[in-house]
Amino acid sequence: MAVKYKDYYETLGVAKTATQDEIKQAFRKLARIHHPDVAKNKTAGEAKFKEINEAYEVLGDPEKRTKYDELGPNWQDPVGAAPGGQRGPNGGGRMPNDFEFGGTGYSDFFESFFGGSRDGYGSFGRGGGGRDFVQPGGDVEADIMVTLEEVLNGSKRKITLRRSSEDGGEDRENTYNVTIPAGVREGQRIRLSGQGSAGTGGAQAGDLYLRVRLARHPDFNVKGSDLYYDLDLAPWEAVLGVSAKIPTLDGATTLKVAAGTTAGRLLRLRGLGLPKDGGGRGDLYATARIQVPATVTAEERGLWEKLSAGSTFKPRKEA
Repeated sequence: MAVKYKDYYETLGVAKTATQDEIKQAFRKLARIHHPDVAKNKTAGEAKFKEINEAYEVLGDPEKRTKYDELGPNWQDPVGAAPGGQRGPNGGGRMPNDFEFGGTGYSDFFESFFGGSRDGYGSFGRGGGGRDFVQPGGDVEADIMVTLEEVLNGSKRKITLRRSSEDGGEDRENTYNVTIPAGVREGQRIRLSGQGSAGTGGAQAGDLYLRVRLARHPDFNVKGSDLYYDLDLAPWEAVLGVSAKIPTLDGATTLKVAAGTTAGRLLRLRGLGLPKDGGGRGDLYATARIQVPATVTAEERGLWEKLSAGSTFKPRKEA
């Protein structure tokens, strides 16, 4: 099965020379537009959101980005620009791919180069063996993109798995209804028993494992069951206090920011995080970030100068 190259820079609309900050900003801008909860066309928005996530999964990780840049668009050529004149993780040419997945949120290109612990033929662990031997089938693993909303509420997804025919006949495709449990964690594997590679000599088939990768969210970072949100404040809001409207997975809410809030302070909203292993939910933390205007009008400059002249506040010790 041919694997189509994905231009992740084009997906995010950035140049190949873009900085990591520019890539992050591009992802957040696009993700906010195409997130299924806000997109006008939910189905199209979900598909685009997953494409954007896949691109950021690679370009947002310096190590993956370097590997991707070395592969290049002509990655299937036996002689190419990759180090050592090799293409593909197996040392040159096209990576064998006996399995194609649908509904996982990731393309076969991503699975081939950045996916689960499969060897070049789609199996790991117990796989392989000649047909004259009685040997269990190999396990098959793929990544499945799971949104934070799915972590919170759980979901059911249809996953397709197409297997190449070894004797040149028609490919075989199976569809599975997969339950994603609420509270699932990054790296957790969902097992579909007996759906891996076929065994030989009448032995049992291997298993199919779907390894969870949490989709990047435009607003939140995840640490365990807690969520973290960057709360941008104007200097006067930090000094005087403000009631700020912020997003949560349960909908927008209002957070009261106390007067005198300093940069880096964590403001906690209890029970608005992800499900915890022992029941209940983690917390949402808003991290205060003080923003200043890059440019000011003449009138605004006058106000800042008046404040500077009249304030007794000293931000640092005298040398």
